Amino acid sequence: MVSNVSAPSAESTPEIEAFRPGVYRHYKGNCYLALGIARADETDEPVVVYTRLYPREGLPMSTRLLRIWNEPVVTESGPVPRFTYIGHTTPAV
Repeated sequence: MVSNVSAPSAESTPEIEAFRPGVYRHYKGNCYLALGIARADETDEPVVVYTRLYPREGLPMSTRLLRIWNEPVVTESGPVPRFTYIGHTTPAV
């Protein structure tokens, strides 16, 4: 089945240009190392490739659509960024 909905392309866009690899804090408190932007093969949408910086079972790498990575999350105290950039990677990471 082919969808008629057009997904954002992984071409260079302001959203892609503004992305910075590095350490991000999720709104729930955990930290992640965002390695860069990739293209989702199925949809051609840009995705963030990242890994968690805390111990947990399962595969260490994840992807999230860039548009979802950047969208705010509504909490009891109001909208907050889903991920907040906290700095460049360091040898300690």
